[in-house]
Amino acid sequence: MSAAWHSLAGGMPESRLLASVAEFTHHRDIDALDHSLVLSIAELVAVKSVTLCKAGDSLQHPVESLTVCMRHDDGQCIVEAVEPMRDGDPVDTIVCAMETLEVISDVTEAGLCRLVVPIIRDHVAIGALMLEADDSLDNVRVMMEGFARIYANYIALLNESERDKLTGLYNRRSFEQRLQRLLKLQRQRARAAVRAEERRSATDDVAQIYLAILDIDHFKRINDTWGHVYGDEVILVLAQQMRACFRQNDVLFRFGGEEFVMLLASEDETSAAAALERFREHVANWAFAQVGHVTVSIGYARISEHDYPEIVLDRADKALYYAKQNGRNSVRGFEALTARGELAEPVALGSIDLF
Repeated sequence: MSAAWHSLAGGMPESRLLASVAEFTHHRDIDALDHSLVLSIAELVAVKSVTLCKAGDSLQHPVESLTVCMRHDDGQCIVEAVEPMRDGDPVDTIVCAMETLEVISDVTEAGLCRLVVPIIRDHVAIGALMLEADDSLDNVRVMMEGFARIYANYIALLNESERDKLTGLYNRRSFEQRLQRLLKLQRQRARAAVRAEERRSATDDVAQIYLAILDIDHFKRINDTWGHVYGDEVILVLAQQMRACFRQNDVLFRFGGEEFVMLLASEDETSAAAALERFREHVANWAFAQVGHVTVSIGYARISEHDYPEIVLDRADKALYYAKQNGRNSVRGFEALTARGELAEPVALGSIDLF
């Protein structure tokens, strides 16, 4: 890295490089980290653009997001999140680098030199860095590979701090950040759909977002009867079943104790309710070791991009409270209950403590 840096910067002190690394690893918010990373690289290297790609969760969506820093003619660097195209150059080149785990150095149709460096964690590409410049970027390849490794390691540390120790699901402290990220992604896809005049095909899978709160029925009885070791086992197995039953792009949390929260992207309420009902039934039919059969109650509510997280938690918690007070082992939706007048009177908050 040292030789590459001096060759590029004409002997500029390495303290500048170290300061850049210190700057972008200062952030605890991943969106701010991504923004700082591409801007730091653009300030270090004479490039036209720097792009950070986040890997998607399927072959149909190999790229989740792109954060791009563009250098304008006046030298100013502007960073923005860009909705990735489904295919075509440069997405195909980025995907190729992530699939092969190999650095790609080539020239674009516009005559720009391009360098794509996969970001690898545990032998899997979690993303890639792409640089485009007028001149060859071969002399910064080692430096960019170093940035990719630092970013991968730092992301792993941030993710670990966001995870519940027992289940591996996201924890409560990461809830608001994950929710805002999901809403941001939804807005980006909606804007891309408008530009492409393909609103229906582009947004069918992310048309609406629902927040659901799940509570294990009579969990205190499980702990009192079988002990906390078996209680923890029930929580762990339930989390495993959540991962197996919900889609990869649904975001799952353990809020503490026997309480779980889910963020589901569905085309309408019917689809969201059906997914939650399938899981409720799956749990009811599952035989837990020693404990036997366990049931869960679920309350859910729709969330818009303008809602505050605590307000939606309140709505879903009211639906959960209704389910718990009316037989348990059921799924209840806030909007449906409200439409039927079931929640006309104030309902005391249930188990979720608001922020």
